[in-house]
Amino acid sequence: MPRSVNHAASKARRKKVLKQAKGFWGRRKNVWTVAKNAVEKAHQYAYVGRKDKKAHFRQIWIARINAAVRPYGMTYSTFIHKVQEAGIELNRKALADLAMNHPAAFEEIVNKVK
Repeated sequence: MPRSVNHAASKARRKKVLKQAKGFWGRRKNVWTVAKNAVEKAHQYAYVGRKDKKAHFRQIWIARINAAVRPYGMTYSTFIHKVQEAGIELNRKALADLAMNHPAAFEEIVNKVK
C-alpha cells in the first residue's frame, strides 16, 4: 500500500511561510528552504525585540526625566531617590510624560521633593 501524504497540509504550511517571507530580498522570499530559515530567524529577532523594547523605553524615560530635573539643580538619581522617600508612587513613564507634556505639574513634584 502506498504511503499517504497530506499534500494539502504541507503545501499550506509552505505557503504560509512564504507569505511571511514576503518583502525579503533575493532567494529568502521564494525558495522554501531559504525562506523557512529566514522566517524562523526573523521570529527570533522579533521575540528578542519585544523584550528589548521595554528596556529601550525605560532608557528614554530616564533621559527625559534627567533632562527635566537638571534646570532645578538636581540629577536623575537624586530626584528618583527623593521621589521614593517622599512616597510619591509615580513610575518613570508617568514622570517622563509629566515632564514633557505638563511642565507645571512636574515642577510641583520637583518642588515637593526638594
